[in-house]
Amino acid sequence: MKKIGLIGGMSWESTTEYYRIINEAVRETLGELHSAEIILYSVDFYTIEELQHEGKWEEAGRVLADIAVKLERAGADLIVICTNTMHKVARQVEDAIGIPLLHIAEPTIQAIGARKLERVLLLGTRYTMVEDFYKGRYAGSGIEVWIPNEADRDAVNRIIFEELCLGVIREDSRAKMLAMIEKAGEKGAQGVVLGCTELELLIREQDVALPIFKTAELHAEYAAKEALR
Repeated sequence: MKKIGLIGGMSWESTTEYYRIINEAVRETLGELHSAEIILYSVDFYTIEELQHEGKWEEAGRVLADIAVKLERAGADLIVICTNTMHKVARQVEDAIGIPLLHIAEPTIQAIGARKLERVLLLGTRYTMVEDFYKGRYAGSGIEVWIPNEADRDAVNRIIFEELCLGVIREDSRAKMLAMIEKAGEKGAQGVVLGCTELELLIREQDVALPIFKTAELHAEYAAKEALR
């Protein structure tokens, strides 16, 4: 079994889901008392979010790259960044290490392709929805990525940072998100990508008619599969 190096803490609530899903996947595959070999480095999210807010992405990239190097030196065979937004610095991390970085977009693209869907709504932080570091991975896949209008993007971003990252689940926020999804479905969206790991804590499959693609869950399952390959 390969050792998985997790860069977590962004937020710790979603990182716990990575830990759970990876271990459950390994146990399901190997049975008995098997669990995953994981090395976890959990950051202080306050520091990372400040760098995001100030636009200091190169500095944030150096922080994550240094962590990835430490994980590699500690024996990790592959690296997983347990958040969508910080994949903005994925190339910087990749350039610093000699082991694979498993990009969060890849297993989601594969899952959407397996369903033969052509149009999906992307929900996430403002960075993930607007910038190209995530959406750009879909180029050439035949999948068209839609994002909400500006007002809805602001609402999603606020819900993520002011509520979900603090472990707060509000029903009125759930209703707002479901309304966005319903509106996109009426316009022709065929699925929803939860492009923020915290959104999986709020949006439930039973509440939505469209298929939901949980990036954190797919990413964690992908990591377990690669570790056992």
